[in-house]
Amino acid sequence: MSPDAGIVLVLNAGSSSLKFAGFAATPAGPRPRFAGQVEGIGAAPRLVAKTAAGEGIADHRWDGGDAPANHAEALGVIVRGLDKALHGEPILGIGHRVVHGGTDFAAPMRIDDATMAALETLVPLAPLHQPHNLVGIRAAAEHFPGVPQVACFDTAFHRTQGWAAQTFALPPRFYDAGIRRYGFHGLSYEYIARRIAAEDPTLGAGRLVVAHLGNGASLCAIEGGRSRASTMGFTALDGIPMGTRSGQIDPGVILHMIDRLGMTTAEVTKLLYNGSGLKGMSGVSQDVRQIEAAGTEAAAHALEHFAFRVRREIGAMAASIGGIDALVFTAGIGENAQGVRARICAGLEFLGITLDAARNAAHAAEISVAGAAVKVLVRRTDEEGMIAGHTLGVLNRLG
Repeated sequence: MSPDAGIVLVLNAGSSSLKFAGFAATPAGPRPRFAGQVEGIGAAPRLVAKTAAGEGIADHRWDGGDAPANHAEALGVIVRGLDKALHGEPILGIGHRVVHGGTDFAAPMRIDDATMAALETLVPLAPLHQPHNLVGIRAAAEHFPGVPQVACFDTAFHRTQGWAAQTFALPPRFYDAGIRRYGFHGLSYEYIARRIAAEDPTLGAGRLVVAHLGNGASLCAIEGGRSRASTMGFTALDGIPMGTRSGQIDPGVILHMIDRLGMTTAEVTKLLYNGSGLKGMSGVSQDVRQIEAAGTEAAAHALEHFAFRVRREIGAMAASIGGIDALVFTAGIGENAQGVRARICAGLEFLGITLDAARNAAHAAEISVAGAAVKVLVRRTDEEGMIAGHTLGVLNRLG
C-alpha cells in the first residue's frame, strides 16, 4: 500500500452524537488527518471538525428545520462536508466502535448481514450504546455502498481473562449460555497498554491498573499487556459509579425495587442507567466540573463516594495481578479532573501510591512523587486510533 493511498474513516456513534475521524493509510499504519463530531442530535445539533494539526474545517450550529434529526441524517451532513478534508482521496474502509461483542466476537470483524444479525441480539446487554452503534453502521452502508466496514469491539480486549475472572457464582449452565463478565472500554485499555509498552517496555510488561474515568467509567488490571480483570461485567452497568449509571449494586436492591416498591423493570432500568451515578447522587449533573462548583452537601457526597469506589477497586485490581507497578488515569475525568485524582489517591500510600500535588495540578504526564514505588501516570486515550489500526489490519488481510 503506497503512502496516503486512501482514508480509513472511523465512526463512533453515541446516544446523541456521532464522532468521526479520518486516518491516512500508510505503510507505517494509520496517520491522523481530521476528526470531529455532530453533537446534540435530535436537540440542538452542532458540527465541529478540525484537521490533525488543529485547523478548523467546520463549525456549524443548526437553529432551523434543516437540522439533522437522527444519526443517518448526521452522517449525511458529515459526508457532504468530507470533500474539504479528503482532498480527492478514496475511503478505503470504515471502522466502527461496537460496545458489545458477546462470546462470538473476540477480534475485529468485517461486517456482513450475518454479523449484523448477531450484533442485534446483543442490544439488551448494552442498551445505551449498541443500538446507536448499529444505526451508524447502517447509515454508513447507505452513504458508502460497497465500502468495507469493520466492527471493533470494546469487549474483545478482555477475552484474555481467566475463567475465574469471567464467571459469576451461578450454576455452570449460565456461563455456558453466555452469562459471564465481558468487560468494556477494551479499545481504550488496549491503546493505553500499547502506549505504555512503547514508552517503557519494562513497565509495559509489568502490572498496570488503568482507570478509564469518563461518563462511562471502569478499571482494568493489565499484566504483560493482557487484561486479567475488570470492574465492568455482563453489561456496561457494573463496577464503579459513572456519569448517570449506578455501577455495582446489591442484586437484592433491584428485587426490593420490583417486589416491594412496585417499580417495573423498565423503570428500574431507566433509574440505573440514566438517573443514578454522579448525576443522581449530586442532583446537579454528571459533569464533574459542575458538581465541584455546586458546593452542596449532595455534590460533595457524590464526589466522595465516587473516589471511594474507585480507590477500593484499585486495590481489588492490584490484588488480581499480585501487585501494581503503575496506575494510569485516562478518559475525560481521569485526564482532566485533578481534584478527583487527588481524592482517589489519598489513602493509597500503603500500595506505594503518593501524588505530587504540583505535578497533579499541572496535569503532568507523571504525577507521582519522585522515586515513588508505583508510578502514577496520566495519558490521553485514543480509541479512534485503535479502531483505525484494526480496520486497516482487516483490510490488509482481505487484500
